[in-house]
Amino acid sequence: MSTPHRLPRIAIAGIAIESSTFTPYLSGEADFEVRRGAEILDRYPFFAEPTASGAALRQAAEYVPVLHARALPGGVLRREAYDSWLAEILDGLRDAVAQQPLDGFFFDIHGAMSVQGLQDAEGHLITAIREVIGPDVLVGTAMDLHGNVSETLFDACDLMTCYRHAPHIDAWETRERGLRDLVEAATVSVAAGHPVRPAKALVHVPILLPGEKTSTRIEPATSLYGRIPALTERDGVTDVSCWIGFAWADQPRCKAAIVAFGDDAAAVEDAALELARELWAVRHDFVFVAPTGTFEDCLQEAVASDARPFWISDSGDNPGAGGADDTTYCLAGLLASAEIRRGDVSALMVSLVDEVSTVEAWRLGVGADGDFAIGGRIDAREPGPVQVRARVVALDESTPTGHAAVLQVLAVEDGDEAEAAGPSGASGSSAGAPRWVPTGLQVVVTARRSQFATADMFERLALSMTGPDVVVVKMGYLEPDQYAAAADWRLALTPGGVDQDLLRLGHEAIDRPMIPFDAEIPEPTAADVRRG
Repeated sequence: MSTPHRLPRIAIAGIAIESSTFTPYLSGEADFEVRRGAEILDRYPFFAEPTASGAALRQAAEYVPVLHARALPGGVLRREAYDSWLAEILDGLRDAVAQQPLDGFFFDIHGAMSVQGLQDAEGHLITAIREVIGPDVLVGTAMDLHGNVSETLFDACDLMTCYRHAPHIDAWETRERGLRDLVEAATVSVAAGHPVRPAKALVHVPILLPGEKTSTRIEPATSLYGRIPALTERDGVTDVSCWIGFAWADQPRCKAAIVAFGDDAAAVEDAALELARELWAVRHDFVFVAPTGTFEDCLQEAVASDARPFWISDSGDNPGAGGADDTTYCLAGLLASAEIRRGDVSALMVSLVDEVSTVEAWRLGVGADGDFAIGGRIDAREPGPVQVRARVVALDESTPTGHAAVLQVLAVEDGDEAEAAGPSGASGSSAGAPRWVPTGLQVVVTARRSQFATADMFERLALSMTGPDVVVVKMGYLEPDQYAAAADWRLALTPGGVDQDLLRLGHEAIDRPMIPFDAEIPEPTAADVRRG
């Protein structure tokens, strides 16, 4: 009787964050959710789904999960946190290898992490991992399409894939695809008794664009990404992926990339070069996913519109791309609106990270009034902290934000700002004191950086995504729940660490020529294909 082939042994580890190098915020250990050992497997919903495919994938390999750290996009990661996790990952992999050789390694990353002192963080991480697991172990990764593919990362990985949708409605589908391809390749290697590596090809295209210009909701990204399934169905081609790259980091690796892999080297190279040329052909066609303008113009349009709710993205401080989440440019603009101050138009600003104001709101309690200096504590660009008197109308600590509070901004009833200067008492009036009344503006403050992208996050604070006349949110393109709630929408080109106007940021280390920094770039040729 023949002995059945053993299951492939697959280790899992990674550090996942999208880091803007233009925001003053530094990401640290407290920003991350860290999983170790078996709890990492609980992160993958496809393992828990009662489907034949999910169950089969779970049972198709012996998984050796080590460490996974994940955070909301932020700033550059503090080196001490990175070094600590790197050491833990390497120690865990050494222990795993000592027990029994590995057949595969799943590198679970975002792809746009920046670390103090490193120009290619993921490349540095996978190089260190390769030194431990050795050259024969198959490495696969599944990434955000806003990640970066450096030559170092490409050379160290055997199978690479990324999302095909922005917004990223296929995030878990992509990880399942990436892990499945790795398990299947490792199974073949185990059966063969030696590593069986796929052919692979990389083509860089010197384009660096924000996600808000490359959403797959609109052309040309819709058709560009729509081409991928047909390319993967070609004989000898397993997968083709298109990385847009990360626009808010100033590093040579930041650029668009096409990667393909499969059994036939010629077919793989042809598919990668074909998609790269298609990307090059539409290089000047990318536009913003929504109408744009200054915040003042967008707010004026929102106030005058009959569409309710009218959403405005504070795109320059989008925490989902690494913004500090506390610039006050839009907050000051809302306070300057006469219609909002009078209460003729209701507006919601969601959200600003401000632990000081949040703690004060919790100290006061629901129904109490207080004086607050909101925002501008991390990214202190003008106008800096905004002074308001506000009433605490809701509190919550169950969101990913930690403690959060809804503040109803108040104004003096008769509009006499001179009377209102200085400390004032609780709601109501007394002889000679101003009477504070609600304006139309509510502001959400949080103890931790956050992104209110889903309906349940609003509901936990008794807020509605469709209730206010105007909703100003620190986002770029709207996520599905937001998009569904908005009757109309504008993308405000606001200042911040993830400014949509890339030329204002001051990139210095990127390769040139590069669109949009240069008028033209060369068409990709066969000479630009990097093979593996």
